[in-house]
Amino acid sequence: MSSFSGALKELLTLTQMLVLLLVSGAQWSHAQASPQLPLHTSGYKIVDAKKSPVQLKSVNWYGFDEKEYVPGGLDHAPLATIVGLIKRMGFNSVRLPWANETLEKNPVVADYAIKANPQLRGKHAMEVMDIVIDALAKAQIMVILDNHVSRADWCCKDDDGNGLWYSKEYPESAWLADWKTIARRYRNQPWVVGVDLRNELRSGAVWGGDNKKLDWHAAATRGGNAVLSVSPKLLVMIEGPQYSTDFRGAAHLPVFLDVPNRAVYSPHAYSFGAQTQNYAELQKAFDERAGFLLQTTPAIPLWIGEFGTCQTLTGCGSDPNGEWIRGFVRYVKEHPELGWSYWPLNGTQSSGYSRTYDAPETFGLLTTDYQHIAAPKLLELFRTIGLQPQE
Repeated sequence: MSSFSGALKELLTLTQMLVLLLVSGAQWSHAQASPQLPLHTSGYKIVDAKKSPVQLKSVNWYGFDEKEYVPGGLDHAPLATIVGLIKRMGFNSVRLPWANETLEKNPVVADYAIKANPQLRGKHAMEVMDIVIDALAKAQIMVILDNHVSRADWCCKDDDGNGLWYSKEYPESAWLADWKTIARRYRNQPWVVGVDLRNELRSGAVWGGDNKKLDWHAAATRGGNAVLSVSPKLLVMIEGPQYSTDFRGAAHLPVFLDVPNRAVYSPHAYSFGAQTQNYAELQKAFDERAGFLLQTTPAIPLWIGEFGTCQTLTGCGSDPNGEWIRGFVRYVKEHPELGWSYWPLNGTQSSGYSRTYDAPETFGLLTTDYQHIAAPKLLELFRTIGLQPQE
């Protein structure tokens, strides 16, 4: 019995060692899954500090750009619950829209907009932004700050007063100063990895040209350099004219920033901007307006800052059978160097033009109570382009 007991102990010891190795391996694997920050660009790819490729698989969480001045859902669910769902769905980053009005006026947030988070009561909008970004960072979710509009409101129309990077109320000098302010505010937060200089340029904006008031290429260069002068480690996402659907000007007039390996082009895509749902024609149309940038010099990565559809994949006016979204996801799959960001996370609408506070957000990934996933078919589709949900 003594020899058997000794053998049993030895077997148990070996088993314990094996379990320990397996656990350690799992922990190492999990640690490796997180990028080594900061990020920069290398050719057509975004890479981390160890030069490992990083695909930004993002979701838009709007609200700091809206009339409530806080992200949607804080009135329905604890912040930790919403962040946990983002992590569980498998997103590694969040595009967080904000308005110049939110930063400059920094109002105290209305109680109704944060009623599920009493710890936020009485706080100003930017204090809430600090807390939201801190929660995302603790979950190891990267953040891209997006200057969505000047005046807080729902976007977008040609004549909404938010189509350029400036307005009468918010001149370019304020836009540049605000970017410096927000870049300085988060320059010691490593999980804030990028800035999206301005959302969906329209209202006559062009890439280049003789009219300085409409030349977005020159303004984006000034804006990017302003950000990098304060926080040189950030990626700088640059959208294009015509609601960020047309980058043809960049073929002969690329953006060069003072800090190299920071520029990223960010086209948008929706079914209502498409002329067809046939895949070959969809591919051709996107390649002509933005996809061709993956073949140009200098090599600059692409991150699709917005694309979206009805959460059900059916019954969507401009994409009634979900053919466009399936085709677009196929395009992304065939170009694995592309990063992307789905619009939106939100389960409900914020107040704004043509919007009704707390009405269902039909494109949203979350339910109206922000407690559950409302679009499982979409998430299953996104598995084909790298999304890895956590069980």
